[in-house]
Amino acid sequence: MKLNPKQLEKAMKKMGVSQEDIEASLVIIKTPDKDIHILEPQVARVVMMGQESFQISGTIVEQPREVEISEEDVQTVMEQANVSKEDAREAIKKHNGDLASAILELSS
Repeated sequence: MKLNPKQLEKAMKKMGVSQEDIEASLVIIKTPDKDIHILEPQVARVVMMGQESFQISGTIVEQPREVEISEEDVQTVMEQANVSKEDAREAIKKHNGDLASAILELSS
């Protein structure tokens, strides 16, 4: 038995479920080590029994997270390890932002 969309929507409302399609061009989920990009997403906001959730589908592309390096961090490593700006930045990047590890590597 097939329900037409109007009947389905009416039945969902009766059960306390509402759904709203959201127009989106990109969805990004940030995790500690990577970003998940969902291209050409189909997004629906669903409210069921007072709980709000999102259903997302589309083309998934995973990208490694780039470490954000501040100029202050670069300066600290440069001074502590007595190295150039480029060497300090590369060591910080290599050690995923861990300044102590970067300084230890450059000092040895």
